Amino acid sequence: MKRANKEDVINVIEKSAEDLHLKIDIHRHLMTAILEQKLCDGNIKELFLPSCYHKEVSLKEAVKETIDVLEQTRKAFKSKRLETLRKKLTQVLIESN
Repeated sequence: MKRANKEDVINVIEKSAEDLHLKIDIHRHLMTAILEQKLCDGNIKELFLPSCYHKEVSLKEAVKETIDVLEQTRKAFKSKRLETLRKKLTQVLIESN
């Protein structure tokens, strides 16, 4: 079994902290909306999703579209660099979920 090195542990801690910050932001938005009585069926989803989430979704969609284009054109452009780029983007997308 491979032992985690210091850098791996730091990366896990940083990711965990980012997740906690996101959850705190969501909680803050919800509590503010409740206190200001802005809560209704039409906007409840927006309250749970801070603005950084919307940007992340847009970026993920752009990466997915790029991967799809690279996949569709890989036979026309037989390039190792494009193949490497496609694989790297796919890995980044998988790791972000």
